[in-house]
Amino acid sequence: MGILNLTPDSFSGDGLGVDLDAALDQAQRFAEAGADILDLGGESTRPNAVPVSETEEEQRVLPVLEVIHAALPLPLSIDTFKPEVARAALQAGGHLLNDITGLAHPVMRTLAAESGAPVIIMHSRGNAQTMQQLTDYNGDVLGELERFFEQRLTEVEAAGVKCEKIILDPGIGFAKTATQNLEILRNLPRLRRLGYPLLIGVSRKAFIGRLVAGPGQESRPPAERVYGTVAAVTLAIAGGADIVRVHDVEALAGAIRVADAIVRSASPEFDWV
Repeated sequence: MGILNLTPDSFSGDGLGVDLDAALDQAQRFAEAGADILDLGGESTRPNAVPVSETEEEQRVLPVLEVIHAALPLPLSIDTFKPEVARAALQAGGHLLNDITGLAHPVMRTLAAESGAPVIIMHSRGNAQTMQQLTDYNGDVLGELERFFEQRLTEVEAAGVKCEKIILDPGIGFAKTATQNLEILRNLPRLRRLGYPLLIGVSRKAFIGRLVAGPGQESRPPAERVYGTVAAVTLAIAGGADIVRVHDVEALAGAIRVADAIVRSASPEFDWV
């Protein structure tokens, strides 16, 4: 899954704003590099990001969505937690709903059920202004994830969302410390036992920046976290991730294909062996 940030304030510094040509060019490059899904977002969800209105989010997302939908055959994921933005995006050609609140809003559940669109249910706490203060899980972040998903799955399936349309995302970096992020990544097989596909988003995250920092550095900037992202993504695939959400599609596509072939024995037929 390739990330298209249609924002001016993305944490990773790759925000495209509303430049249609730049967005389409990036989408085409991602498609050529091997992206299977494109994820479009019009509101930054980084810590302390400024909220935007439904109208502003639609103005950022819908024109780009329509252009990419007309140009490329790839499924388009909409990164939003606002029901009206999600509805408009599906009508404009969107295929998946990627909700960082995990379908907390009942209207989002109804929309998902009525549209039949696949949904990504992510774990988080609070909002962009508060989530970094909400990282206390009494030493049991995996147990919290399991309890959250079990409850939310019951709620969304009761609303009519079919289980085969559901993808789970543990929300790396959302109301999690660096230590908790690593614990989750080490224990993905435990989350796989819930019986749903897993999406993992570690690309350029702050914990990677700290891990790859050199002497005297607290962290490396997002653009210098590619190799750390490669390591985290390949090990996530080994742990059972079905979808990996990344910024640097061209840089990561080869590593992802190799990791997937090793883990899933999905290698192509080679005529030289």
